[in-house]
Amino acid sequence: MLGESSVENERALRPGELVEVRPAAEILATLDAEGRLDAVPFMPEMLQYVGRRFTVDRRVEKICDTISQTGSRRMEGTVYLEDLRCDGSGHDGCQAGCRIYWKEAWLRRVADRSAPPVDHEPDGTPELDQLTRRGARTLRVLDGATEEVWRCQATEALAATEPLKASNPSQYWRELKAGNVGVIHFVRIMVYGAVVEVAVRSGLKRRMPLLGNGDPLNRPPLGLAPGDVVRVRRPEEIAPTLDSKGLNRGLSFDREMLPHCGRTYRVQDRVRRIVDDRTGRIIEISRDCIILEGVTCSGERTVGCWLCPRAIYSYWREAWLEPVEDPANGARDEATSTQPT
Repeated sequence: MLGESSVENERALRPGELVEVRPAAEILATLDAEGRLDAVPFMPEMLQYVGRRFTVDRRVEKICDTISQTGSRRMEGTVYLEDLRCDGSGHDGCQAGCRIYWKEAWLRRVADRSAPPVDHEPDGTPELDQLTRRGARTLRVLDGATEEVWRCQATEALAATEPLKASNPSQYWRELKAGNVGVIHFVRIMVYGAVVEVAVRSGLKRRMPLLGNGDPLNRPPLGLAPGDVVRVRRPEEIAPTLDSKGLNRGLSFDREMLPHCGRTYRVQDRVRRIVDDRTGRIIEISRDCIILEGVTCSGERTVGCWLCPRAIYSYWREAWLEPVEDPANGARDEATSTQPT
């Protein structure tokens, strides 16, 4: 296999560099019998990018743990390319839209940006397609029985990473050293994070930013569709829709969502099915679950997950949104956002 921590034994990739996704045959040579490199699957949704060029957006030095909720976990030899996301086409239409992990061994650095892309032969493409589709399914013991479920980069996150302690400073320095964040931004997040960590752990600040009184308010359904324009309600309007744990029918309103209160966005999609990171099963979502354009977790407000790069889409209940007239000129409302408290 090719070395996973470098590109052609060169220095590690950094944000802003131009790379080309290697030919199918070269990628195939890095994968095990289940289509993985260091437990990270090369998924069917990634085949469309073979031979194409993209800019490195960020090194993936760590990720948040969405499976066992332990905080952050160390990942190595991996980058994000622009905002390439899984479209779910190889995983039963999953709509989670996760950012795709790219092992450096699957990429080659483009030294001359003016040079045209290499015209790759299709060698290995059918074999890679078969392997990735076969690897997208696996057997797991769930509820005492063996069951065939979906496998993707999100479900394999624990196997592909190692645990990190929030108090370990090296994980934060790596973000700065890798070029993922600038110095001023880094200092701002570290100061804010330290204050919030101490406040939450000492009980001076709640982990959930808003709590209801145990009798959540129900608002009429809006029937929102992609393209509709909505304004996120103010915190004082959202709190009555939550129970005493900060949930609305099992969906949390977390600290990452607070800055969007009072702002206006377009609806990107209604989420109806996602792969469960924990089990690999498809979760059918019958209730309202909305994704807003450009609204993702920033990794700058979540306790224990500071500077996480995953940019997971935030899920919204319609009760937290209100329709507004679509501005004729397409301008977005720039209402002042509510700051984290």
